[in-house]
Amino acid sequence: MSDRNILVLGASGLIGRFVTDDLRARGFRVVAIARRFSASQKATALDLEMPVMSMDVAALARLIRDHEIEIVVNCLGVLQDGPGSDVSAVHRDFVERLLGAIGTSGRAVRLVHVSIPGAASEDRTAFSLTKREGERLIVTSGLPYAILRPGFVIAPQAYGGSAMLRALAALPVDLPAAESATPFQPVAVEDIAATIAWLVSRDIGDATVNAVTWDLMQPQPVTLGGVIEQFRRALGTAKYPRIAPPAFLIDLGAKLGDFASWLGWMPPLRSTAIGELRRGVTGDPHPWMTATGIVPKTIAQVVGQGSATIQDKWFARLFLLKALMIASLTLFWTASGFIALFVSFSAAAGMLSAHGFPPSLVAPFTIVTSLMDMSIGVLIALRRTCAYGLIAGILASLGYMVGTAILMPDLWIEPLGALIKTGPAIVLMLVALSTLDNR
Repeated sequence: MSDRNILVLGASGLIGRFVTDDLRARGFRVVAIARRFSASQKATALDLEMPVMSMDVAALARLIRDHEIEIVVNCLGVLQDGPGSDVSAVHRDFVERLLGAIGTSGRAVRLVHVSIPGAASEDRTAFSLTKREGERLIVTSGLPYAILRPGFVIAPQAYGGSAMLRALAALPVDLPAAESATPFQPVAVEDIAATIAWLVSRDIGDATVNAVTWDLMQPQPVTLGGVIEQFRRALGTAKYPRIAPPAFLIDLGAKLGDFASWLGWMPPLRSTAIGELRRGVTGDPHPWMTATGIVPKTIAQVVGQGSATIQDKWFARLFLLKALMIASLTLFWTASGFIALFVSFSAAAGMLSAHGFPPSLVAPFTIVTSLMDMSIGVLIALRRTCAYGLIAGILASLGYMVGTAILMPDLWIEPLGALIKTGPAIVLMLVALSTLDNR
């Protein structure tokens, strides 16, 4: 089997990364493609960073020919539109180009496409509608294919929705009754990887697996509340008292998540995620189980195999607090600069004058530092520049502390302790900087 060459698209994602590592461990040669890998993900020379979404049919066909690919595993997907994310471009247009590339590559290639479960008649979001359009293109292409429709994916790594469920399980909050009762059949990422490995081992001429669509999930019915309860047992929080926020707060959180996505963040709580959550995750895994002989792990087996590690507990507790940290630091810096510049300019300038600051520099210095504070807030708010903003905030805070110690030492003992509080603010920025990684 190890002579098979496999191309994995979207190899930096939750499923794509696990599948890549699993296939390599089984001895296959895997060319892993992603727009960007984290430093810890890029393990071999075959982990290639490429602008795959901008590649045309000819470029994709050349990639397949150059690496003598026999299996293409497409794990690409985005939740909803935003900066750098276009659901139609990823789920439909790219699939169309990929099919054209496979057809013109001159090679016999099977496409394994990771999609979503559910009936097409229930699709309502742009995410699910475009996913289904991609499926239809594949089915009518005439090429060998296997469409995999995994349920809610449970993996050792936490990302997106699975990270949010871990966070909910760690905190003293519960979902409203309607959302908690939503059908929510999960699947272990190991079972997805085992399925793809099984497909890779099949000959390209095996007609029994050259036009299949399978739901991948545990057959036992379970609700969203039941999935969260399994995480609570693992985290040791099952007996915590909880409050259930009203449904409108969830919708408000989704709107805030939508806004954050336009700043470059990828929060799991967005309108599309809530729409898909309320729809539920259901399917019929028996055709998949019969064909492959795979017995899917249950949520109890995946999550309930042992108690959570300390890193699991820390992550779950900090995940939602990360958004609160970024939001509060953004507000802290922008508000402090705005107040000094527009609300209390005279008081800020008067403080400098009272401590012997050169009169000609008082106004310019107040304006520059106020604009600097607001700029730091804007940098922190944007995902692409957040790290730079946090570092700038730490350096600016240290500069303020040193400068006041030299020029205005009496401020260190003023009753409200404004400068003393700068120290904890620096610590908060260090914590935020330490938790910026998503993968």
